[in-house]
Amino acid sequence: MNSNNNNFEKNREITHSHLIHVLFSSVFLLIWTLDTWVFSISTGLNALFPHIIRLVLFIGILCSAFILIRISAKALFKEKNPSNTLMTGGILRYIRHPMYLSILLIYIAFLFLSTSLLCMGFFIIVLITYNKMANYEEKVLEKLFGEEYLEYKQNVSKWFPNPF
Repeated sequence: MNSNNNNFEKNREITHSHLIHVLFSSVFLLIWTLDTWVFSISTGLNALFPHIIRLVLFIGILCSAFILIRISAKALFKEKNPSNTLMTGGILRYIRHPMYLSILLIYIAFLFLSTSLLCMGFFIIVLITYNKMANYEEKVLEKLFGEEYLEYKQNVSKWFPNPF
């Protein structure tokens, strides 16, 4: 295996993905906090939904996200180094990107708590970026595992678990 392919194998995530996670969540929380608690520029939809309903949705989705993070971490980080075999067990039998879905659910939970239109707009940018990150990782996995990954990809949903 040449060094370029070996480097490709080590970098299964998009460059600076951790920075992207931190930057996006920080900007989102800043916008959410300022729009929800300070300026209330785009929170008019809050009046349509009682606070208790938004709070219950927030807690339910947030708890679901943390449970999915825990399940995903067990499946994805059993080993210190990336696996040399395609992992398809556990939560990965139902969804290809459970960790990213967990993170997106956290954003959605905050959107339910305060229906900030500014945050919804920023969330669309986050969603597009996470989809691009997932696509990058899938190309890496296709290159590493070939037909085995293509078959897995055909049978397992990218974002939403398919119970069938």
